[in-house]
Amino acid sequence: MPNDGWFRKKSKFSSSLESNSGDVPDGVATKCPKCSQVLFKHELDRTLKVCPHCGHHFRLTAAERIEQIVDQDTFVAMHEQLRSNDPIHFPDYLSKLEKYVGSTGLNDGMVVGVGRIDGIEVSLGVADFFFKAASMGSVAGEKVVRAMETGIEKHIPVVLFTASGGARMEEGLVSLMQMAKTSAAAARVASARIPFIVVMTDATMAGVLAAYASLGDIILAEPGATIGFAGARVSAQASIQKPPADYQTAEWQLAHGHIDQVVHRKDLPGTLSNLIKLLGWEAPSTHADFEPAETISAKLEVGAQ
Repeated sequence: MPNDGWFRKKSKFSSSLESNSGDVPDGVATKCPKCSQVLFKHELDRTLKVCPHCGHHFRLTAAERIEQIVDQDTFVAMHEQLRSNDPIHFPDYLSKLEKYVGSTGLNDGMVVGVGRIDGIEVSLGVADFFFKAASMGSVAGEKVVRAMETGIEKHIPVVLFTASGGARMEEGLVSLMQMAKTSAAAARVASARIPFIVVMTDATMAGVLAAYASLGDIILAEPGATIGFAGARVSAQASIQKPPADYQTAEWQLAHGHIDQVVHRKDLPGTLSNLIKLLGWEAPSTHADFEPAETISAKLEVGAQ
C-alpha cells in the first residue's frame, strides 16, 4: 500500500524557501538570489519554486521533489531508519546530525523508495540539500546502492536526483569509500540492462559528481544548477586562465558534453516518462510476465537437455 502519510509530513512546497528579504515575516516571501525580486510564497507555489521573472530554480526538499515527480500516492519510502553511527568518532558529529534530523524530519540527506512516473514503476532516489548539504556519508551511499539493487531486483528503471556538497568529512575514508561503492552498483545496473537516469540539481559537486551522478545512461540537469568537482574559488586558484562566467553551470556542462539535456522543472515528469518509454519500459502491467534474458536462456538450456 502507498505510504500516504509520508507526504503529509510536510505541506506542499512550504518548507524550503531560501532566506527572505527581511521586510516580511519568515515564510511569507523571499528574495530571488538571481534577480533580487521579492517573491511571495503563493507565487512560488504556483511555479514549482521557479522565479517567474528570471527562471531561477530554488532548491526543493526531497518531499517536494517527490510530490512533483511521482504520481500521486504511489511513492513508498524505503530504508528510512538508516542513520550514521559516527564511524570515526568525529567531535560533535552526532549532535550536529540531530539538529538536521529535527529541522528536516529525515535521518539522512537521501530519500529512496519505489513510485510511479506516468504509471511506470521506478526505483527513485532524491537527495535533500537541506540535510547537511546532502553530503555523502555511509548512509547516503548505502541508500543509493539499495535503490539500484531495488531496480535490479524488481527489474524497473532507476531514477536518481542528485544534490550534494561532496563527501562528508566527519566520516573520513568511510565517506570516500562510497564513491567506489555507488559506482560499482551503477555497473551492476548496467549489466542488468536496466535504465539508469540521473537528474542533477543545484548543487551537484565533488564526490557525488565523480561517482554515480556521472554514470547514468542519460544525464539531465535543471537550469542554472551548479555542477562541478571543486568549488568555484578552488577551481579559480588552480586554473592558469580565468574560468568563464558560466563555468560549472548546467548550461556549461551541456555545451561541453557532460550532460545530455537541461530540462525546466515543470517539464521533468514528462521528460522522464518519455525517456523511460523510449528505452522500452511501459506501465508495470505490460511487463508482468517479463523474465530476464539470463533466466530464459537457462530454461532453454534445461529444455535442450
